[in-house]
Amino acid sequence: MVTVYRFEVNPLQENCYVVSDDSRECVIIDCGAYYDEEHEAIDKYLSEQQLTPVHLLATHGHLDHNFGNAHLFQQYNLKVEICAEDQRLVERLPQQAAALFGMEISEDQPPVGKLLSEGDVITFGNHTLQVMQTPGHSQGSCLFYIKEEKMLFSGDTLFRMSIGRTDFPEGSWSQMEQSLSKIATTLPAETVVYPGHGPKTTIADELKYNPYLKR
Repeated sequence: MVTVYRFEVNPLQENCYVVSDDSRECVIIDCGAYYDEEHEAIDKYLSEQQLTPVHLLATHGHLDHNFGNAHLFQQYNLKVEICAEDQRLVERLPQQAAALFGMEISEDQPPVGKLLSEGDVITFGNHTLQVMQTPGHSQGSCLFYIKEEKMLFSGDTLFRMSIGRTDFPEGSWSQMEQSLSKIATTLPAETVVYPGHGPKTTIADELKYNPYLKR
């Protein structure tokens, strides 16, 4: 059985997920924790549940999904794993902060870990996550899919009744259309979707109600 615990973090109300199973190993997906109390809440949860984090994964390289990378590197020696096309974005978090939000990131940023690509398999405990590349919101956007549990972590590609923006410099509407078609045609309807912002949903509901996805 897989347990998904959600932390809503930073001023953009981003979803950071801790995904674990009975082995007590876990992965952390999109750690956008910005404030000290958000870092402390994640640390407390890991400690109380006796979890060992073995991977830090990012669905894409935007700032709000990666604020917490430095903390997790300092605490657990985790390096963010991200699709190669977004490596440059995640390596330039201080520049993103200054340009987009007028914010300053003073922490030294850790090196990027494994570069991911379509079809890669990430193992934790007794489960695996499959990497599905879905460019559109950014060039390196991807999804993480646990096939055995029919769980999808969709980042900013797919939200409940909406989709991610494509008007950023790294975005592309034509690529987003292709990525949405891939989601609609390859994933089971009963798949539970955990997005980068907002509440969870299912592929069935999105096919029925999401104007960008329904058939």
